[in-house]
Amino acid sequence: MEFFFPDSQDYVSPFFDFETEEQPVHRIRQRDDKYAHEILSKVPYDGILISKAIVDGSVRGAGNYTSAQRQRIFRLGAHRYFRAITEKGRLPIMGDCGAFTYAAEPEPPYSVQEVVDFYQSLGLDRGISVDHIIFGFISEEKKAKGIQPDPDWLVRRELTIQLAADFLREVKARGRPFEPIGVAHGWDLASYQLSVKELQDIGYSRISMGGMVPLKTEDILSVLGAVSDIRDRSTRLHLLGVTRTESMSKFSKFGVSSFDSTSPFRQAFMDAHDNYYVLDRTYIALRVPQVSGNANLKKRILAGHIDHQEVRKIEKQCLDLLRRFDRGAAEVDEVVNALHTYELIYDTRGIDRSALCREVLEDAPWKNCKCGICQTVGIEVMLFRGSERNKRRGFHNLAVFRKRLEAAGVSNRQYKKNR
Repeated sequence: MEFFFPDSQDYVSPFFDFETEEQPVHRIRQRDDKYAHEILSKVPYDGILISKAIVDGSVRGAGNYTSAQRQRIFRLGAHRYFRAITEKGRLPIMGDCGAFTYAAEPEPPYSVQEVVDFYQSLGLDRGISVDHIIFGFISEEKKAKGIQPDPDWLVRRELTIQLAADFLREVKARGRPFEPIGVAHGWDLASYQLSVKELQDIGYSRISMGGMVPLKTEDILSVLGAVSDIRDRSTRLHLLGVTRTESMSKFSKFGVSSFDSTSPFRQAFMDAHDNYYVLDRTYIALRVPQVSGNANLKKRILAGHIDHQEVRKIEKQCLDLLRRFDRGAAEVDEVVNALHTYELIYDTRGIDRSALCREVLEDAPWKNCKCGICQTVGIEVMLFRGSERNKRRGFHNLAVFRKRLEAAGVSNRQYKKNR
């Protein structure tokens, strides 16, 4: 099963100084910084997913790319821009429209021609048709109680199928510059089944299952089971945004051959506790927020509730103790006490993470990790502090997530390599 990692301009600087927390003046972000597949010991994913909404923006505003970066990717093409060339060949790059960004609109803001132009101009390997997401699912239990779909859902499903037909026709007219992928949306077993059937009738042999991110695993399996009754043996399914490692082997039995997700990466800095992956569990990251970058601290300092110099002193003490601990020159109790003292200042909710921090320090999981980041930056990868550390921890999580997929027996090893 192929794992595609969605692009959102996520990379880290090889020049970042963890002591001074400064970058060199000559640094140019995308050109000089490193993607996960460049900095990790093994390529953690089988391909990259790029969204038109991320590059070009949508009705919600500009995308994540600066004007210079946008010009650069169109000039170089996606593979050269992402430096997605490994010893095993090119990493596949797949495109989508970013339907979540315009979900509130009555119809997609992009035409079929615009989307095909985007995919073709970037030299993508696969391209997902224009779709309009449906937010809602009626389980068989709810259906038995008489719950009916919103009329708008019917309109969106039919529109998505029509756009898929137009999309395939346009791609064929251009000589199939990339592999076209249709999108199946629905709100229950029957509607998803109908969408897949119609997409196959149109001519699609690869179909993305959309709108499944909020569904329970049992509901996803029910949908895939229903779809399998009408799925051609040659039709391959892609799960958009779904990460359920423990169920991937079950998904694959229903024809799922690929999926995409940012979940392992985002958990590094978006989750309250599950920030650092190891093969069989997760750990919390050690929070040492920057005084200059923490909104709550800045507010309290400006209000005169805490002294700026004193807080800076405590922040520095935490960092010094953590680095000394990593060298074997400080005790666990000393570090935990310092972290808790700082926690009482930056988090006024009364949360005590001391036990969780102690567990991290006593187990020291970064010392046994060979991901390519942990053995290079040491305990810095465990610090919940700024994007350079947080993204490195996210990249580490991708490496471990790859191992979890391998352990589950569903990993595509085609692009895995040692450096």
